[in-house]
Amino acid sequence: MIDICLNFLEKLSANNNREWFAENKKLYETAKNEFVKITERLIKDVGAFDKDILGLHAQDCIFRIFRDVRFAKDKSPYKTNFGASFNKSGKKIHNAGYYFHLEPGGCFIGGGIYMPEPDTLKKIRQEIFYNIDEFEKIVTEKEFVKYFGGIDGSRLSLPPKGYLKDFKGIEYLKFKDYTALNRFNPTKLTEEKLFDYTVKAYKAMKPLNDFLNRAMVE
Repeated sequence: MIDICLNFLEKLSANNNREWFAENKKLYETAKNEFVKITERLIKDVGAFDKDILGLHAQDCIFRIFRDVRFAKDKSPYKTNFGASFNKSGKKIHNAGYYFHLEPGGCFIGGGIYMPEPDTLKKIRQEIFYNIDEFEKIVTEKEFVKYFGGIDGSRLSLPPKGYLKDFKGIEYLKFKDYTALNRFNPTKLTEEKLFDYTVKAYKAMKPLNDFLNRAMVE
């Protein structure tokens, strides 16, 4: 499944134009169908330990391959990756969740929340401030560090307004995204091992997602 997707994306990367895409529509449809199967399997496996994912359909999670080029310098019409976001109610709901990304030379799994709205970011920082010991335990937990190393994302250079620089968790409050990434080389793992590895990584991600989602509703 994964090899079929990556082979198509390699060809698309070398021929990112509408004429080639139209002539190779069947290749795209075959690759997309394989990515749908990958997504459906991940929904099933992740849903076994995260009820928020249960009931999702692949079309709820998969991003369109067509690029919005209206305000972009790069006018290439197509993305050269397949991506799926597993959030509560699918990719359109901006909750913390899981992400799966296939791209030649740039495959990764990840999760958390990317570019939250200002009000949401404020709530997350406040939740971390009041529950710093709980948050620190989550992001330094053995399995989380094993798969993701730690929190990833853009950061402020100075503490956010309203927080003292001597707060023990101030470095966590500087983040503007609360994400974690694990880049992988699909040639180093069999497909079955990659699925197993991905699901274990998502399981290690769940406590962070739970914390972030709790912050948004409080």
